[in-house]
Amino acid sequence: MPAAYSPESYVFGSPENRALLDAESRELLRFGHRFPAPDGGSYWLDANGEPDPSQGIQTWITCRMAHVYTLGALVGEPGAGELVDRALDGLRGPLHDDANGGWHPAVAADGTPEPGKICYTHAFVILASASATLIGRPGADGLLAEALETYDRRFWDERAGLAVDTWDTAFTELDPYRGINANMHTVEAFLAVADVTGDETYRRRAGRIVDHVVDWASANQWRIPEHFTADWTPDLECNRDRPDDQFKPYGATPGHGIEWARLITQYALSCDRTDEQKARLVDAADHLFDRALADAWNADGTIGLAYTTDWQGRPVVTDRMHWTLAESVNTSAVLATVTGKQTYRDWYATFWRYIDEYLIDHEHGSWFHQLDKDNHVIGTVWPGKSDLYHALQCTFIPRLDPAVSVAPALKRAVEQTAG
Repeated sequence: MPAAYSPESYVFGSPENRALLDAESRELLRFGHRFPAPDGGSYWLDANGEPDPSQGIQTWITCRMAHVYTLGALVGEPGAGELVDRALDGLRGPLHDDANGGWHPAVAADGTPEPGKICYTHAFVILASASATLIGRPGADGLLAEALETYDRRFWDERAGLAVDTWDTAFTELDPYRGINANMHTVEAFLAVADVTGDETYRRRAGRIVDHVVDWASANQWRIPEHFTADWTPDLECNRDRPDDQFKPYGATPGHGIEWARLITQYALSCDRTDEQKARLVDAADHLFDRALADAWNADGTIGLAYTTDWQGRPVVTDRMHWTLAESVNTSAVLATVTGKQTYRDWYATFWRYIDEYLIDHEHGSWFHQLDKDNHVIGTVWPGKSDLYHALQCTFIPRLDPAVSVAPALKRAVEQTAG
């Protein structure tokens, strides 16, 4: 599909780029309006933005849609506040486990809850309820209080300074697996809570997680171990026989290295550490970004970012996931702002060109979620266009304060413009 924007539109900070960001945010928000399920929560969306009931009602998708329509409400998207409420209805209703507490990972099309309790899911409940609290949606503050209480009691390991991963449904048996992806979204959620509520406990906890990740990555040539044993020993061979597992792929995930680089920078800019300590964290972000691009960009002979690599940086799963490019936009913008380095501005333009040429569906809306290494649309891991979270955030983050979580930063920017 031909590109829709001019080369000037890819230039960080240009008027043309701002127009691109505005146009894409409006289009994405329009695309997702049909997500609500009858009893609350979010359907998975298909390639045309229609609900796909076969995927059930996923808690993490519901939370993402609550969060993104909070962003929509902040910029005046018609009906966005009510869409947030419909998502929250799902978190208070069918997705909530009234018997055991917490939230089911999903509810199937026939109403059957998926077993287990997952940290990743609960981190997104915190993010969604914090965002909805920011804009004053009814009952959001109570939902946030419950989400934090549940998370603090069930998932946060104070001794380790990290989050555990998976329980059984009744919270009686903890799986020995530990994962860094859930901890990454915990950092995102904790920083949002600190920014929305002013409770710095959660920023300090985010910093403890960040310190672990920086230490593990720096000891592993800046490739972040993703999977761990119960005592937090890196399990570098996890899922070698199932390298394309949807949530636990084998090896390093360069897109996560890039996403971590932004979150680490956000923490560094917002914490109360010394200037030297903050500089060390931004330097770590530099290294993570550089390693990810050196390993995975155009690594298999065609343009794009390979999804995973082995521990020597060789591509393993060569599919291109849309979220990795969205996070690449975010991080290159943040590091361009913080470091002033031209290389990040150059990367930003490169990423937007690729997104325009390969990922944006200029005919049906939103972005293609998964391409093969030759940049043909496929759906083996991410069929359809499940949600708007990654794509929409990357239309806002490049123009916001990098020290502040996206929803509070957007609220501040809108108020400053209006004032």
